[in-house]
Amino acid sequence: MRAIICRNWGDPADLELGELPEPELGPGQVRIRMRAAGVNFADSVLVRGNYQEKPDLPFAPGLEGAGEIMEVGNGVTGLAPGDRVMALLSAGAFAEQAVCDATTVLPIPDGMEDRTAAAFPVAYGTSHLALSHRGNLKAGETLLVLGAGGGVGLTAIECAKAMGATVIAAASSAEKLALAEARGADHLINYADEDLRKAVRGITDDRGVDVVYDPVGGDLAQAAIRSMAWSGRFLIIGFASGEVPQFLGNYLLVKNIAIVGVYWGAYRTREPETFRTGFDELAAWWRAGKLRPHISELLPLGDVPKAIAMLEGRKATGRLVIDIDA
Repeated sequence: MRAIICRNWGDPADLELGELPEPELGPGQVRIRMRAAGVNFADSVLVRGNYQEKPDLPFAPGLEGAGEIMEVGNGVTGLAPGDRVMALLSAGAFAEQAVCDATTVLPIPDGMEDRTAAAFPVAYGTSHLALSHRGNLKAGETLLVLGAGGGVGLTAIECAKAMGATVIAAASSAEKLALAEARGADHLINYADEDLRKAVRGITDDRGVDVVYDPVGGDLAQAAIRSMAWSGRFLIIGFASGEVPQFLGNYLLVKNIAIVGVYWGAYRTREPETFRTGFDELAAWWRAGKLRPHISELLPLGDVPKAIAMLEGRKATGRLVIDIDA
């Protein structure tokens, strides 16, 4: 099968388009004919050998995708060949075929295209879990989204608005903020031109925000945590800046702030019911028109290295999707 191949841990630029054997199907698993795959910052971390899980070399990276079920393994119920599905994988989405546990496979809602479904699970699943399950965001509260023009940032805005929150979107350019505004953000901050902490204080009349959604890290995280209200929740989503922030314990104590890690991928094995319940609500929001996935670019399979480089350079707005058959 055609696939993007990682032969050694290192630079994603070294990934190559080639042939890999079709993956073996085991009990409780399904084989999917992949049609499209989402590109995530975690793909870079995986290829560099720094991810929480390490597949055996060589392998095809890719953590999410969409297509049709080709066959099901022993013990699989509720899924059948021909079903259109989206799936979360440990690896393998950047290939013509992928095998994964049936518990991480979800039906594609009627009317949703493959390219949209391919970009749906990780970003929307992360934001829904972060805000609803980990951050306990309530209607009427205020959320600050860092990196608001990126793939997960835009989904956080949409999920928060569906939950009845006020959203402050912070991003590094007018273009990204325009996308955030189109997705429902109530207030905009360009942190390339404005002091983040001062801007948040002005918007909230010095009260601060109840929840921070941070996929960026670095200096922005330090400014954001200083912009929080009493008993706020700071959600750590990732470190797109490349810098892992360190927080002063005395400030957390005085402001009664909770720092909460969000590793959504682990829920597919540790808490599968939480994993699937979140998607039931997300599918309902999508059918109601509350979620509008933004795919900024559709690329062929051979351009996976280019797509990962765009994410690493923070050049992408919205989601990048790989068309497996292009």
